[in-house]
Amino acid sequence: MANIQSQIKRNRQNEKRRLRNRDTRQAARSAVKNAFTTLTAGEESKASVAAAIVALDKAARKGSIHHRNAARRKSRLMKRLNAAGQVTAAVPGTKAVEPKAAPAEKTAAEPKAKKTATKAAPKKAPAKKTTKK
Repeated sequence: MANIQSQIKRNRQNEKRRLRNRDTRQAARSAVKNAFTTLTAGEESKASVAAAIVALDKAARKGSIHHRNAARRKSRLMKRLNAAGQVTAAVPGTKAVEPKAAPAEKTAAEPKAKKTATKAAPKKAPAKKTTKK
């Protein structure tokens, strides 16, 4: 047991944070587990995947899991959802992938805009090095 007052307070704070983080981590873990079970069962799982993504984002935002950990779990969920053949555009936090449009060709009538020359400030000379003898 700590004797120092600041360490006693730090222990109280750590315990409160541990309990708070445990709840958000458990909620995220449960949501991911439910999403995986609905994906393997072949049911309509967009809603469960969306709930899992929201829970993971919330846990990452609160700091109870690392943001890259949340991204990795979301990536695994989306990979399974895509393998199941379900559309991902309805899932929040994801983008529907659209093919890129071809770049427009330039016409000869459009001249290139001239850049205005800006004069760079002169560099300072390096300070002299002094050596101790």
